[in-house]
Amino acid sequence: MNAWTWQKALVKKNTQAIQEGQDVDDALIILQHNPVYTLGTRSSEQHLLFDKHQPPCDLYRTERGGEVTYHGPGQLVMYPILNLRHFQMDLHWYLRSLEEVVIRALWNACGIEAARVEGLTGVWVGTEKVAAIGVRVSRWVTYHGLALNVTTDLSPFNRIVPCGISNYSVGSVAEILERQGYFQMFQRQSPIDDLVDLLHKMLLDAFSEVFGLNLSQVCCQDASIFSTDFDM
Repeated sequence: MNAWTWQKALVKKNTQAIQEGQDVDDALIILQHNPVYTLGTRSSEQHLLFDKHQPPCDLYRTERGGEVTYHGPGQLVMYPILNLRHFQMDLHWYLRSLEEVVIRALWNACGIEAARVEGLTGVWVGTEKVAAIGVRVSRWVTYHGLALNVTTDLSPFNRIVPCGISNYSVGSVAEILERQGYFQMFQRQSPIDDLVDLLHKMLLDAFSEVFGLNLSQVCCQDASIFSTDFDM
């Protein structure tokens, strides 16, 4: 079962339970995708710089907001399935909270100072966008989410206008650390895969902090799925 199917199944289950007056656990899926381009509900195909009938890898149109983006190995993707009735029934608050998760994780993991750009959604380091966010909400239950470029091969982004934004470039944590002179030091201390593992942990920690949740891991092939409860 792929991540898209997981999400929709969880959302359907949770929304039905809520309609029946039941309380349900929230969930969080975190994974890396095989190479794939995804379009949002209203994404313009003008931002594809290739023939949509002959894409360089899989291409899908999904229910999320936002424009076209790329997912692939070395990129950590988080899909929160949250009942916003437990938090704030405010989509803007939710988007800013997801941004805050990435900002905290980058600082805590690598000392990278990331920021928002006014009027846009996502997380930047300087002029480089390192995290994209696109969500969907069904009866105040969220799905889709955020994607952070850690050790991602960025060349597939050259085949699209990422998120429909042409005046900013796309960056990765590994490239930023390398330019700052820290990546070689990190490599001497641990293998490159540990950078992904470190950001994996820091994203989960930051998610718990920002949303005030405790996470309990549920073993699942090819992905980590976490159920949640409130940190009271």
